[in-house]
Amino acid sequence: MKKQHISKLIIVLIASVLLQSCFVAKNYKTPKVNTDNLFRTEKQLDSTSIAAVSWDKLFTDTILQDYIKEGLANNYDVKIALQNLIAAEENMKQGKLGYLPSVNGNTTWLYRKVKNTPDYNEHEFSANISWEADIWGKIRSTKRASVAKYLQTVAAQQAIQTEIVANIASTYYQLLALDAQVKVAEKTLINRNQSIETIKALKTAGIVNEVSVKQTEAQKYATEIILKDLKYNVIVFENTLSILIGKSPKALKRTSFENQKITANIKTGIPALLLSRRPDVISAELNFRNSFELTNVARSNFYPSLSVNASGGFNSLELKNWFNSSSLFSSILTGLTQPIFNQRKIKTNFEIAKANQQKAYLQFEKTLLVAGKEVSDALADYKNETEKLVIRRHKLDALKIAAADSDELLKYGMVNYLEVLTAKDNALNTELELINNKYKQLNAVINLYKALGGGY
Repeated sequence: MKKQHISKLIIVLIASVLLQSCFVAKNYKTPKVNTDNLFRTEKQLDSTSIAAVSWDKLFTDTILQDYIKEGLANNYDVKIALQNLIAAEENMKQGKLGYLPSVNGNTTWLYRKVKNTPDYNEHEFSANISWEADIWGKIRSTKRASVAKYLQTVAAQQAIQTEIVANIASTYYQLLALDAQVKVAEKTLINRNQSIETIKALKTAGIVNEVSVKQTEAQKYATEIILKDLKYNVIVFENTLSILIGKSPKALKRTSFENQKITANIKTGIPALLLSRRPDVISAELNFRNSFELTNVARSNFYPSLSVNASGGFNSLELKNWFNSSSLFSSILTGLTQPIFNQRKIKTNFEIAKANQQKAYLQFEKTLLVAGKEVSDALADYKNETEKLVIRRHKLDALKIAAADSDELLKYGMVNYLEVLTAKDNALNTELELINNKYKQLNAVINLYKALGGGY
């Protein structure tokens, strides 16, 4: 009898394996998208991209490098992403074991007391095994969907790392720019105090009047206000950088803005590289793959499922006879289950899965287009700030000369004092703008680096 059961079970298993060739699940293919002219550039494209440069080679300031390392180790967004990755990995492990049978052990003791009948105990120890054949590819698709979901989480973690690297570098450069602006304002304030002494002497000589003295004092106070705002912004950006590296707000050491430059060659590479480098683009494509496999799962539910259930163990009324051969029992149940009417649930789930798949594909295309826009914007921003930097340097040189000459001309009464004040204010504002201009140029390189998928 046992041999008959075993023979039947072997036949069922062989049949189920053969039936697995009848997959209704479709094989996934990476969607073909047109990347021609994805972003705007005036340069001839090649296969080299600034994104291929590691962040520690792009940002050569050793203090900045230390902050980026701290941020990647301690930033809370990175830590949260790591926990998401751990959870996704566990789901993937479970998905990979879908082909294996499930086994449950069971131990029971039953005491029965019925009126006018003898009391008795029943003891049972058993094991149940159930297994579903992957005839239509449902288990395979579920496994692949879980793998895609895990890889999507990996890409999301990489996107966070890219964001952290870019944010720390940008905030650090902004902090250095503010330091440079503070120095300019402090130097200007010293000159403003000297101007007050000079204008008072000119008043005594009868060259200017009291109005000019008060205007000079007002100009000094305006410079003090600028300096106050700059120092406030230094504190704010120190606090921001502290949070980015996972620490409580505090003063942070840094180098000087004058020595900062990014020497890497500004190259974008071909647009198709965004498909393999941009973490958000990779994540969007993996999300589409996950939706594709879940559609396969939903499709397979229209077809019958083949399952094998086996159980066996020991059952006896006396505990001492529990493992006696006479108490041994076993059973095997196999069958096909075909859904007939289930209130349209299977069809509804399938239509929803198809809609989700199409939505994921559209999101993938949109993500790619946004990536192209970000590259285009960063390239235009870098070109604009670089050209403005040259012009603004010429403007500053001219204004400095004008401010110096106006002081001399004032002594001889050849200009009015309003012209002197205007020349000096313009020189101060242009010097502050020049520093901000250089920061924007550096930040444009950071944005281009991030837009091309660099930083991890």
